[in-house]
Amino acid sequence: MSAETKKEIALEIAHILFVDTVGYSKLSINEQRAAIDELNEVVRNSEQLQKAEVAGRLIKIPTGDGMALVFYTSPEAPVQCAIEISRALREHPRLRMGIHSGPVSGVIDVNGHANLAGAGLNIAQRVMGCGDAGHILLSKRVAEDLAEYEQWRPLLHDLGTCEVKHGVRIGIASLHDIKIGNSQVPGKLRAVKKHRAQVRWAEAAIALLVLAAVVAAFLVLLRRPTRPETTIVEKSIAVLPFENRSEDKANAYFADGIQDEILTRLSKIADLKVISRTSTQHYKSAPENLSEIAKQLGVAHIVEGSVQKSGDAVRVNVQLIKAANDSHLWADTYDRRLTDIFSVESEVAKAIAEQLRAKITGQEEQVIAAKPTDNTEAYDAYLRGLAYNLKTANSAANSRSAQKYLKEAVRLDPKFALAWTLLSFVDARGYLTQTLQPTIALREEARQAAETALTLEPNLGEALHAEGYYHYACLKDYETAVRYFEQARPLLPNSSRIPESLAYVMRRQGRWDRSESYFVEAERLDPRNVYVLGQHGQSYIACRRFAEALHKFDEILKITPDDMDTLAVKASIAQAQGDLPRAAALLAPLHPPADDSNVLYTQVYQAILERRPAQVIPRLKEILAKPDPAWGYFCGELRFWFGWAQEVAGDHAAAQESWRQARSELEPFLKEQPENYNLLYDLALTEMGLGEKAAALTLSERAMAAMPIERDAFDGPAPIEILARVAAQVGEPDRAMAALQELLSVPYEGPLGGGQTPLTSALLRLDPMFDPLRNDPRFQKLVASSAPNETKQ
Repeated sequence: MSAETKKEIALEIAHILFVDTVGYSKLSINEQRAAIDELNEVVRNSEQLQKAEVAGRLIKIPTGDGMALVFYTSPEAPVQCAIEISRALREHPRLRMGIHSGPVSGVIDVNGHANLAGAGLNIAQRVMGCGDAGHILLSKRVAEDLAEYEQWRPLLHDLGTCEVKHGVRIGIASLHDIKIGNSQVPGKLRAVKKHRAQVRWAEAAIALLVLAAVVAAFLVLLRRPTRPETTIVEKSIAVLPFENRSEDKANAYFADGIQDEILTRLSKIADLKVISRTSTQHYKSAPENLSEIAKQLGVAHIVEGSVQKSGDAVRVNVQLIKAANDSHLWADTYDRRLTDIFSVESEVAKAIAEQLRAKITGQEEQVIAAKPTDNTEAYDAYLRGLAYNLKTANSAANSRSAQKYLKEAVRLDPKFALAWTLLSFVDARGYLTQTLQPTIALREEARQAAETALTLEPNLGEALHAEGYYHYACLKDYETAVRYFEQARPLLPNSSRIPESLAYVMRRQGRWDRSESYFVEAERLDPRNVYVLGQHGQSYIACRRFAEALHKFDEILKITPDDMDTLAVKASIAQAQGDLPRAAALLAPLHPPADDSNVLYTQVYQAILERRPAQVIPRLKEILAKPDPAWGYFCGELRFWFGWAQEVAGDHAAAQESWRQARSELEPFLKEQPENYNLLYDLALTEMGLGEKAAALTLSERAMAAMPIERDAFDGPAPIEILARVAAQVGEPDRAMAALQELLSVPYEGPLGGGQTPLTSALLRLDPMFDPLRNDPRFQKLVASSAPNETKQ
């Protein structure tokens, strides 16, 4: 085969699923053909296979009586595919499957046919050969990888070792539950157990002779510390916040940036497990309880450090500590000029990797040594923008500050790819979450920034992620987003941002179980990331799984006690469950600043649900007396809430005046934000309050067109709730009831209130906006019913 007709496949770790048909040779030719056709049809419909094919990360190899599927995505991909095959062919359990992760290499010829080889393929086939019909068997390596994910553990069943070709013994596990796989012990292993039973009398005799010694040893072991349930990987590390020792305390951003850059370089070494900064930032610079912190983060080693900056002179102190015994493995001090700070970050990362005996590939060494910019002013601006982006709260103020400094960084150095990358991410996230005004210009800036970063550095993992996030957040082009995320994954092996982003995509696609598994993966990489924990909790809220949501938000409160936004979300859950006293107790101590709309809206909605809005009207009036122009359309939105509180309080004339002002403030923003469905909600409800039926219904329908359920399963049903509210108020009960019946049967993020809970039967009973429907028997039936998850736990 000539070089022009084949494509080399470099030796690479792959994740292989082998499938064959038990007793294939005994079937008739027609039965053989039918079995293979049936398998091919199921495989073609596999979501995992389709996703891998879209990303160009799958090779299929026919094997006569089955096939081998070689995934280059994640260890979970072949397992998910095996489950899909098992479920689809449950009534025809002739198939057996084996899964292993290992090295594969070969060529693909001009016709697309693969000729692969390698230990990975051989072991996967031998793992399969240990099973009977219906079995899904995993190599020990794959089972250990899956055991790190909580959702897989109940399905994993250790079978010990199985003897295969040439007398080699391999560790295997069975994947099964009541719906998938085969719960029986494979015949090969049963035969071994029978043989062992015949000689057990001899083993018993020997055991009696040494029983006393065993008991003595056991008593000694009892005095030793017990081994933790979760084994901590030796090559694992967390970088704690660096202490700012500069005389100018405003240089704290610089210390944070140095810490993050060292952590980022370490995280690109695939042989290391590195905990993300979002999990470590809640600790002090040099805490006393290192062993406890390491246990919480699941690491064996801790890095501490300090930074002192004076003019362009920088001193960085770093030390590596073994957490179990608090022993210092390595320490060094670096005195450099600001222009040479990147060499410090690279040298520290390399030194730590050497101490932990981590293998660094040639490509990883290049990435670690890379100098992102030669412009110290641009780097300083980048670190300032990074500091704002790393803050816990994704607030409008933090987003605006991050954007300002990152724009300055790329202005000073237009070739600063990392700054372009972060600017794109800040813009795209601000566009989606509306912490920045979601204008067409902002969306275009996010696109240009991502494309510039990729043009400058095509193999920069952060740039690939930014391009994917732009397609997800700004265009809702989920397939393209996933393709970029999967390309970024091997370049960012320790980044929780990849599974976190995939969790968001799956959620928008309505693939809730898959989204949850990605959240679990992100939390494993970043166990104390309160933003990820909160978003996982929001998914539970959308699904009305309130008990599980409360558990997530309680986890956040253990990390950041008394966090106002978290307490407000817990209050919104109480509201959705109809427990207004509990919600009131949570909200009463909270005094949010004017720009914390989530807490404020939850408090206003509480007063409206209680039908006692007089308590919040003075606060709303005070805020609206001096609105901040930087809030954009939120000023008009807040004025709508002000009018609603006045209406419920019985001051109809004041409400009408507030709503007229709200309309005049909101309408101008539509020119720059024509697809902003939240803005359309606000205007629809405002027109409803003013009695403009046609305009309110038109705006509701326009919001539904801008955000259809088919395009977004998470936010898509929200416009239908707005339509239900408008229809109820303007005398269209049939439209309102049809919308409400649909809403109560689907998960979604609600459009009103700070916690963004979906409608529940309890909220229908309490919300004044639905008062016109109270006497409708259909509405009464909805209010009387409640899903099991809605009730108080």
